[in-house]
Amino acid sequence: MAAGGTGSRERYRTQVRAEIKQYAWEQIGTAGVSALSLNAIAKRVGMSGPALYGYFANRDELITELIRDAYRSLADAVRAAYDTGGDIAAVAQAIRAWALADPQRYFLLYGTPVPGYHAPEDTTAISNEVMTVLIAAFTALSPETATPFDSHLETHRHWAPDAATPTTLRRALTFWTRLHGVLSLELAGHFTGMGFDPALLFAEELSAFRAD
Repeated sequence: MAAGGTGSRERYRTQVRAEIKQYAWEQIGTAGVSALSLNAIAKRVGMSGPALYGYFANRDELITELIRDAYRSLADAVRAAYDTGGDIAAVAQAIRAWALADPQRYFLLYGTPVPGYHAPEDTTAISNEVMTVLIAAFTALSPETATPFDSHLETHRHWAPDAATPTTLRRALTFWTRLHGVLSLELAGHFTGMGFDPALLFAEELSAFRAD
């Protein structure tokens, strides 16, 4: 009986935490992550502010949980795209589709840092899974001439697999920055009113990079 009661309590706690995170995402979508208010979320859930702190100790703990979920979702999408398509194009399109599905989730990871918030190291470990897939995809491509930046990366490669060459790391990193440059502009609405299809620009940038 005790074990069953413990299991029920844990399921209830998991359900409430999921509900809190759902309302947090809604609040972020409306006012941005900087305006995240646990007291406002508590009212939506139907509990007092102090009661909600029994599920998340503070705002930063809730933000960390949202970041972990977002990185996990992105890493899984990228891995699935690579395992299915096996190339850079498939991975890039998967990242864009993930970002367009929930722009606020994307900006929580790659937008303006939250004032006063510092993410724990384990979130970086999850985010590195995305880069690991990019490196694997570029490892399968033809080798490229090394550049001076490659030697710099060789001494700053704690984020990358040991087997990857400096040139592969540079290609993956360059691709990652160009991809997010286009995505960030698109999601922030900077292409609005310019009269072209951002999807075609994204594809063009991808083609140009692969031809470099």
